[in-house]
Amino acid sequence: MRTQARQGGRLTNQPRQNLQSVIDLEGVWKIFGSRQHDAMAAIQKDGLTKAEVLEQFDCVVGVADATFKVNQGEIFCIMGLSGSGKSTLVRHVNRLLAPTAGKVKVSGVDIMSLDEEQLLKVRNENIAMVFQNFGLLPHRSVRDNVAMPLEIRGYSQNARWKAAEEALALVELAEWKDKFAHELSGGMQQRVGLARAIAADADVLLMDEPFSALDPLIRRQLQDEFMKLADKMHKTTLFITHDLEEAVRIGDRIAIMKDGVIVQTGTPEEIIMNPADDYVMDFVAGISRINLIRGHSLAKPLAEFEKLNGKLPEDALTVSGNDTLRQIIVKSANTEGAILVKDEDIGTMGVITKNDILNGVIKGTEDQ
Repeated sequence: MRTQARQGGRLTNQPRQNLQSVIDLEGVWKIFGSRQHDAMAAIQKDGLTKAEVLEQFDCVVGVADATFKVNQGEIFCIMGLSGSGKSTLVRHVNRLLAPTAGKVKVSGVDIMSLDEEQLLKVRNENIAMVFQNFGLLPHRSVRDNVAMPLEIRGYSQNARWKAAEEALALVELAEWKDKFAHELSGGMQQRVGLARAIAADADVLLMDEPFSALDPLIRRQLQDEFMKLADKMHKTTLFITHDLEEAVRIGDRIAIMKDGVIVQTGTPEEIIMNPADDYVMDFVAGISRINLIRGHSLAKPLAEFEKLNGKLPEDALTVSGNDTLRQIIVKSANTEGAILVKDEDIGTMGVITKNDILNGVIKGTEDQ
């Protein structure tokens, strides 16, 4: 089995079994209320719904049986509307919230097994969090805000300032190091928050709707900058958003949540082409497929094609299985015949016709 992973700003196929998971959630439940454990027992015994839990126990199910893994260097997006449970879920990774049931592991360590001192060490050294509201201290300079995690670790002023200035240079704010938060625009303040996470040099980044409060143009610019940095730093990132277009643009994989439940997990291409239910289908209806669908998804078996249409000409146009639909359209502009799809490792993957291309643009491959 293969998954798509970012490398150098593009998506390439990598064997999934070769990827090592860094964040591992298994059967995580979070129930809010004084009778949460009674409610959990009733759910396990009788399969109560969210509404029944509220009615019988006056408890709210925030997260229901969430299970997923985030691989080394992957950007894993959790997407959902307000109240879906996505922000509640991410706060379990650094134990800002403790699960009612289930397991949470980071780099193989059971987060719930840590004492307070161990937990603080993990939060400060292994996990960095970027918030929607920036979280900057107004009485500190930009440089000192960025250097704060290293100050907590006891680094010398020279060492932490050096790291802070390098991080600010990455987000193009080096000249603003001596300014204060109120002197920066919202987009610049968000960059400072990102620089602070970079300076901390943590293994894991937790980003809770970091760009959602910004204007669309600035949000898109920061998305671009973040993707470039992600390619450079190879940090394992859990990215929370309510915007599917943002999730599709940024994420290597996406988990879609509704009412505390993860309803579908997959690559952007998998989710757009094969939505799990009507809820997901409504979300993906307005998403452009042209830069997401790839040749390997459109390809039909060569033998099946040749049985109906005769042998494919030897000089038939060939495209890569990793080519996007946009790239295939450009390459096939002057070709009326079928197109051969190949992969460097496995060879011929199949064949694409003009109708397949049109179907890909209009509706994916729902009729295939």
